[in-house]
Amino acid sequence: MPRRNIKIETRVEYLSILDDRGRVDTALEPKLDGDLLLYMYRMMLLTRRLDERLLNLQRQGRIGTYAPIRGQEAVQIGSVVGLRKSDWTVQAFREPGVSLHRGWSINRIIKFWGGYEEGCAVPEGVNDTPIAVPVASQLPHITGIAWGMKIRKKDDVVVGFVGDGGTSEGDFHEALTFAGVFKVPAVFVITNNQWAISIPRHKQTASKTLAQKAVGYGFDGIQVDGNDVLAVYVAVQEAVDRARAGKGPTLIEAVTYRLAMHTTADDPKKYRSDEEVKKWEKRDPVPRFEKYLRDKGVLDDKTVAELEEDIAERIRKGVAEHEATLDVNPVECFDYLYNEVPAELEDQRAEFAAALEREGVGTGD
Repeated sequence: MPRRNIKIETRVEYLSILDDRGRVDTALEPKLDGDLLLYMYRMMLLTRRLDERLLNLQRQGRIGTYAPIRGQEAVQIGSVVGLRKSDWTVQAFREPGVSLHRGWSINRIIKFWGGYEEGCAVPEGVNDTPIAVPVASQLPHITGIAWGMKIRKKDDVVVGFVGDGGTSEGDFHEALTFAGVFKVPAVFVITNNQWAISIPRHKQTASKTLAQKAVGYGFDGIQVDGNDVLAVYVAVQEAVDRARAGKGPTLIEAVTYRLAMHTTADDPKKYRSDEEVKKWEKRDPVPRFEKYLRDKGVLDDKTVAELEEDIAERIRKGVAEHEATLDVNPVECFDYLYNEVPAELEDQRAEFAAALEREGVGTGD
């Protein structure tokens, strides 16, 4: 038999609606009302200002290690503003904008980065999973929740997030393989911020795009301008509509940039240039969207000033709420592992309590 080519259907588009100066392609512009557009801007700005505050709190020693998100606000807000409350989101560890929109309080977000278990508790009535720090470990949960929806014949969807580095993990392959085979109602959003800590995107994979990996799993992939909130919104909503209609999952690669460090334990100057950062700063999603809204007459100086004032007060209250509840008993770390505490842990608990007492450390009792 002669050799022959196998026909494989491939379709990997790139979508951008706003250019770097905030000018819109009217043929692609989604028809969103002014209230929704203003809400999207408010949430992007809130995410940016909270990120700045958390970075300051870490530098002051008031929370633990923190993972900044500056530059990635459009991916987060654009992905979730069109979801139903009954839909699910599955986050990694760099999606505070998703948390804020879904109903997580600022206090709870600060608690997570402060190392308090309360920060891992999903708010009542919110269909989210807890924040997942181990890279790509949350991806099988995306597929599992979506499969459960399909079995129960619900028309809800799951939108889940992973970084470009996470696409090199086995969990990525396992989750997307299963999702494709069973055609589950899931949308996988890759936040391609160009760096997996100190490993650049081109050392993660030889493929031209991350979106094209969807082809191997049997479903559609699309690459979008992740600094364009309108493009992210359109791409995710199209994927959500397909999933609701029973047409299976979609892989979305949102091309953006991590303008700050990987975490506050990291020094990005050791592996990337200032010139690279400055190039991406020109594509900052917040002023880009602001320019678009001003051109549409949705935003002006007065509105921006009011938003900034309101956001500053909201963050101030969130920090105050967090710091008003720090009088806790560190010995309680022994109390939540087992229903019946083993004898050796009881001994360790007593030893720890005695050590704290010797050092004059309060236990909150």
